[in-house]
Amino acid sequence: MKTARFILSAAPFLALALFATAFAQIDPAAPDAVVEYGGPDPVIVETSQGPVEFIAEIADTEESRTRGMMYRESMEPNEAMLFDFEVVRPVAIWMANTMIPLDIIFVREDGTIAKIVANAQPYSRRSMPSDFPVLAVLEIAGGRAAETGIAPGDLVRHALFGTDMADEPPVETPEADADADEPGDDTVGEAADETDEAATE
Repeated sequence: MKTARFILSAAPFLALALFATAFAQIDPAAPDAVVEYGGPDPVIVETSQGPVEFIAEIADTEESRTRGMMYRESMEPNEAMLFDFEVVRPVAIWMANTMIPLDIIFVREDGTIAKIVANAQPYSRRSMPSDFPVLAVLEIAGGRAAETGIAPGDLVRHALFGTDMADEPPVETPEADADADEPGDDTVGEAADETDEAATE
């Protein structure tokens, strides 16, 4: 009877311990941690040499931002990771547990690039500050910024900054009004062929 009473009295504590264990927060930096990312989303960088498109995973939670690119052995030239810090502030990045060199691109709230750290050293714990208030960081394979001409001042297009192509107002192309042409009128209406260029400063 004593054993039975002990089990019954301990049951709530055992249940609480099992519940706590089941829902304990997993360290996202642990090698075996499973972390979910948003996306993949297209991210376009408007450079002086033309647009460069990446397909980016979105790190928009504390867990995914902490994990970042840790433990990955490779990265394709068109792959990226976009870190959404949710508020505009100075940030710092390090390369702990990151196995490959990366270009770290700090992006302002309006989508313009504030700063680039090229070929960040794998496994380094050296802090790399943004030096400016930023909303996001775009990480791409080391050396890709130089290869593609990405530079400070370039515009990053993504919904996070309100600069993706879907947010661009449609370009109106007036059509010729056939009914408006009078007999003997040699004037022909032509649609204007104008392209708005994104500011790169």
